[in-house]
Parts: sequence; C-alpha cells; structure tokens
Amino acid sequence: MASASMASQPSFKIFIHTGEVSGDLQGSLLIRALYRQAAQRQINLSVIGVGGQQMEKAGATILINTVKLSAIGLLEAVPYYLAGRGMQKQVNQYLLDNPPDLMILLDYMGPNIAVGKFVRKHLPQVPMVYYIAPQQWVFSTKRDTQNVLDVSDKLLAIFPEEATYYAKAGAITRWVGHPLVDILAEPISQAEARAVFKISPAAKVVTLLPASRQQELKYIMPVMFAAAANIQAEQPDVQFLVPVSLPDFRATISDAIAQYQLNAQLVDKADGQQAIAAADVVINKSGTVNLEVALMNVPQVVMYRLSHLTAFIAKYIVRFTGKYVSPVNLMENQPIVPEFLQWAATPDAIGTAALALLTDEHKRQQMLTGYRQMRQAMGESGVCDRAANEILDMLPTP
Repeated sequence: MASASMASQPSFKIFIHTGEVSGDLQGSLLIRALYRQAAQRQINLSVIGVGGQQMEKAGATILINTVKLSAIGLLEAVPYYLAGRGMQKQVNQYLLDNPPDLMILLDYMGPNIAVGKFVRKHLPQVPMVYYIAPQQWVFSTKRDTQNVLDVSDKLLAIFPEEATYYAKAGAITRWVGHPLVDILAEPISQAEARAVFKISPAAKVVTLLPASRQQELKYIMPVMFAAAANIQAEQPDVQFLVPVSLPDFRATISDAIAQYQLNAQLVDKADGQQAIAAADVVINKSGTVNLEVALMNVPQVVMYRLSHLTAFIAKYIVRFTGKYVSPVNLMENQPIVPEFLQWAATPDAIGTAALALLTDEHKRQQMLTGYRQMRQAMGESGVCDRAANEILDMLPTP
C-alpha cells in the first residue's frame, strides 16, 4: 500500500551548483529543508549537484566535489582555472544527458554564471533560482549584475540591501533572511565550550580563523599569526585556538604555529563552533564566518589580504569603492566590527584592535550592542524552510 502511495506522488530532480566550504554548508542546510518541505507536499525529490561532503551528508548525490576549487582574485584563481574548466565540461554534459526539473545556483559567482548561461542556451525550459547571490549591491558592476539577472528566474536574498538592489535591477526577488539564524538560534555558552578544550574559565582566549581557501594560507595566515605573536608578547598567558577548515591545511597551519611560537591548540573542523564560543576575541578573515562569530556574541577583528597585484587592480582599475566587506557590517551598512584590508591589514593594527577588545570592557559591550542590532536585520528563524518553499513553488505542475 505504501509503495503504491509513493508511486502516485510526483517525482522531481533538482540540480544544485556551488563550491567552497561556505557554499557546501549553506547547500547542506538548504537540501535538508528541501527534503522536509517536499515530504510535506508529498513530493518525491532527488537532489544532485556539485558541492562537498556536507551536502552529501544532507542527502545530495555529489557529481563533483568543488570545495577545494576556490580562489578570490586574478592571479589567485589561475591554478584552479584548468581544473575548473574540465569539471565544468563534465557538469554541462551531465545536464544535457540528465536535464533536471529545476536548477539552484548558490553563491560561487564565476562558475555559477557559466553553468547558468549554458543552461539558458541549451535547456531553456529549466527554471533557475539564485540563492545567496553575488554581492553586486556592494561591489556593483553593471555587467556582473546583468549576468546574475540573465541566469535567475527567481533570486532569494539573504540581506535586506541585497533584496532591494536586485529588485530595483529587475529580478523577481524574495528576501528570506540569513540561514545562519537557523543553525545558531541557541549558541553554546563560553563555559560549555571551554570545558571541551579543558580551558580555565579565567583564561584569556583568542581564536584564529585564517583560511578556508589555499590562497589564504599564503596571504592571510602569516599576518594573522604575526598579530597573534604581538598579542602574546603583551599578554603572555593568552591561549590561542586554531580550527582547521580542511584536513589538507593541518600540516601547514601546525608549522606556522611553531614558526610564530604561539601557545596554540589546533582544533578539528567538527569543533570549530566550540572554538569560537570559547574565545574572548576572534581574529578572522572576512566571510560568512564573521556572522557566525557575531551570532555567538564573541567580539571579533576582521581582516583580508590578496596578492598586491590583484588588490591594485581592484582599487585602481575595477575601482572598488565599497565601504565594508564583512557581512556583519554589510547587514546594516554600519561599522560594527573593525576591518583591516590589504595594506591596512598589518600585524600591529590587527593585534592592537584585538588587544583592545581583550582588555576594554566598554569596547566589548559596544560591539555586542551592534551585534544585537545586526541580528534583527537577519530575519526570523525558519530561513531555510522559507527558501525551500520558494524553490519548490517553481517546480512544474505535474
């Protein structure tokens, strides 16, 4: 009887296309929500695509693992270009041979635009949803904005400003809120987290988050660890926690800890949230993790560095003029956390800002007040289920 009931339910296949660690995380949250909402609608759903291990655990069939194929910048992207092109051909051929009922493009701008244009040309009947779209509302270029519009039948925005920008540009847009609201509704306490690492409640703890991409080990980690050495010189009893985002990075990070003589403990990725919660201050690269730190109510300093050539091109040729890059500051266009970018990202500047947050209670409370304001702009819980329903609404009528 049950099998006859299942057979009578409509069946659909969704293809999801993303890459890097944050895209894999967001993809996994969305996939779980898609399966939940599909079950409520009595839909048989299968999800396939490119992404990583977290998406696979959530129930997707992974055609290609793209988590390691990620770089920001021009020179930084060169080593990944040929590998990426070969994988893209494989994805394109799969789509031609197995057209999905719907396509989701998630973050990951360059490859998503490429595959989106391929689908538009060769499979025009397949509807496409862009979820967590490129931040054109910050870095606005007409060409890139138009590219996003060209591959989006519906755009699901996670920032209020993002929704406003793309709606004005002509996209069918829905603001669903930020998905991190769902997974950090009840963050672990500092006391619980410190118990995991056997750290005293009275200790001074700084968590360092240097890299989720290979290039960041080269451009970000040395500056961040030099800043940490400055902090250690001022506060000799400070303890550092360093989560490892990818297993391949462990040896390189371990060697750097020894080089800078840091009193640091390496932390497996599975314990990354506990490492943030245990901290008095986090020093991290700009990215989604900044919101994670803010939602856990831990003061932070944000930095980012690229090759000098890429930074020069961004400043003087592309003429990037955005006021902020950290998602925490972008949420309401307010300077809630200090940002140190490229030439301003020096060990002295970063270390001084972190020491101030470590020792000045007024500065800490000021930042926590900013976090509360930011949290209101992130939307109510249930983000991923709202996004899933917006997506399922676009499936063809059986």
